[in-house]
Amino acid sequence: MRIVYEYSHLGGAEILQVRYPDCEREVYEIIADVIARRTKVSEEKTMRGRELYSPKDMNQQFREAFRARGYTELRDTYTITVPNSDVAIPGAFKQIDFVKGRVLVEVQFGKYAFMFYDMAKFQYFFNENKADVGVEIVPCHALHKQMSTGVSYGEQLVYDIERLKRHFPAVPVKVILIDVDQ
Repeated sequence: MRIVYEYSHLGGAEILQVRYPDCEREVYEIIADVIARRTKVSEEKTMRGRELYSPKDMNQQFREAFRARGYTELRDTYTITVPNSDVAIPGAFKQIDFVKGRVLVEVQFGKYAFMFYDMAKFQYFFNENKADVGVEIVPCHALHKQMSTGVSYGEQLVYDIERLKRHFPAVPVKVILIDVDQ
């Protein structure tokens, strides 16, 4: 795969480049090593029979590549309580797929809500002093059009982050938009 656009929020790209250059290099290498394949045959009404790029296949390649380079999962488990209530809900958690040192990485081929929730998770772990920067790897609009409906695209995420200014997320993030090799 190839990178078509990079966006730095609150100095995310600069922090990655200066403080975590090995992680930045590994992220670039992993993206370059993933091969997008049309292995999903659509059953959707608007695209029936069309061969699409498979998010499942790409996610598996990313998972194997990050694990091979020593990235692990980060999970915080807690009990949910709310003010003025006796209800306690144990076993809730926040989880990041790939972490090395204080760099959080998420690869998102899901709906837009999940991209935005990744920002909330980056914020959570940053606030807990368990991270310095987040990296979000997402499909660009051109790739999104060649995948199942429901997969979002990074341009929408960048557009919304720009409009929220410094308010959310209040954590340094680098957003990387990817596409298939040409």
